[in-house]
Amino acid sequence: MFDNLIESKRKADPKKAFGLGFVSLAGHSGIVLLAVIATLTAGHASQDVVVDTTIVFLQQQEQKQEEQPPVVDIPQLKGFQTVVAPTDIPTNIPPINLQEHFDPKDYTGSGVEGGIGTGIAPDQVFMESVVEERPEVLSGPQPQYPDLLRQAGIQGRVIVQAIIDTSGRAEPPSVKVIQSPNPGFDQPAKTYVLRALFRPARVHGRAVRVLVNLPIDFKIAAGTRR
Repeated sequence: MFDNLIESKRKADPKKAFGLGFVSLAGHSGIVLLAVIATLTAGHASQDVVVDTTIVFLQQQEQKQEEQPPVVDIPQLKGFQTVVAPTDIPTNIPPINLQEHFDPKDYTGSGVEGGIGTGIAPDQVFMESVVEERPEVLSGPQPQYPDLLRQAGIQGRVIVQAIIDTSGRAEPPSVKVIQSPNPGFDQPAKTYVLRALFRPARVHGRAVRVLVNLPIDFKIAAGTRR
């Protein structure tokens, strides 16, 4: 009736379908592989970034250490130590300090109480830098200004060295001028020191002789020059 029949339903070719599926799978696998490689490459690239870790040190100003006052070794006076009896009787044996030194010479009872047998004799002359209390002027006359030096307008400071005894007076043989701007100031400066009254120096609360340098200034007050 009909020479050519129209095919109502095309039959699928298994080989051809398998080929198309393989190509599709390969394409997807390739895309996934490229994505993984790109991710790994990006990760390595981020790790290869050079970070500047240079440390810059700021120069700090050197802090000046506070100057500590020098430690003065105050000599011990020659004398003796006293033994104080305990008021409370101990019930046990006290600890023994093997490092403590005992010298029988410190307990002879002669000399200054509180001193030691090998200490300094009370009549020895101390330097001003080692005494606990330095001497101070309590009273004294006004230094006499030489008229000729006043008229000439000469001023200056005289340094007088002297030994101040335990009564607060300068010992006459020890008084001498060690610095002076003019010889005319020497005798008035020495006279002032000999007539002045000092508070004596003290070591461990006891008055001692001390060698001092006393500055005496000669200044012309305004309107007094003739």
